[in-house]
Amino acid sequence: MMRGAGAENTTVVHRGSSVALRSFGSLVNMNLRLFAREPAAAFFTLAFPVMLVVIFGMIYGNEPDEIFDGYGSMDIAMPAYTALILGTVGLLGVAITTSSYREAGILRRFQATPMRPLFYIAADVTANLIMVLAGMATVVVVGRGLYGVRFEGHAGSVALAIILSGTAMFAVGYLIAGLAPTARTAQIIAMVTLYPMIFLSGATIPLEVMPESIHTISDFLPLTYVVRLLRGLWFGEPWGSLALETAILLGVLAVSTAIAARLFRWE
Repeated sequence: MMRGAGAENTTVVHRGSSVALRSFGSLVNMNLRLFAREPAAAFFTLAFPVMLVVIFGMIYGNEPDEIFDGYGSMDIAMPAYTALILGTVGLLGVAITTSSYREAGILRRFQATPMRPLFYIAADVTANLIMVLAGMATVVVVGRGLYGVRFEGHAGSVALAIILSGTAMFAVGYLIAGLAPTARTAQIIAMVTLYPMIFLSGATIPLEVMPESIHTISDFLPLTYVVRLLRGLWFGEPWGSLALETAILLGVLAVSTAIAARLFRWE
């Protein structure tokens, strides 16, 4: 009898896990489809970075340059534009979409189900990371095809850095969504936060060509450390030499997650 009961309990657990996985997959798929239907989000994730590669590549080419330690401008653009995608998806995509869903009552419908906030956020983070990787792959394919960009790091380390950087940027996006009373307010806060960062962090214009005063400002911008971490690993630097960047992004992730969790609301 006890063996029968144990087997039955195991079956129930497996069925519950299977249902949870299917629900998670369905939610991720839904978020991906909704993302694809947002022209602005799709443009800034998939098209805008590619446009930068083509335009700046035509202007500067990819010849080795001493100012970039022997790398070309397009070589260093690959990790920088990946950081740009992470910042755009995190601060614009997550903040505005979450606020819009709450304002439209979509999150309230999720609240009526047994779903916990963490389950919804995990699916949303997964979908956003998939879109980031798609955007990054597009940039790298174009950069490799047109300018022969180099990669000297370890793919696993770069992927881990993307996950760390992405979750940190997403956490800031959820924090903005929690603070903003409306989607419109979230959009304004996100844009005011993001746009200075993408121009002053090295995500679009390399800091090597910027004046020292900009370097001082960039030290206070989270996206700067995303650029540094990805760029270092992209060209083969060990994690140990990037301890500061890693620690700061972990701090951004921890603090933003803690505050966003307290501010999260379904309606």
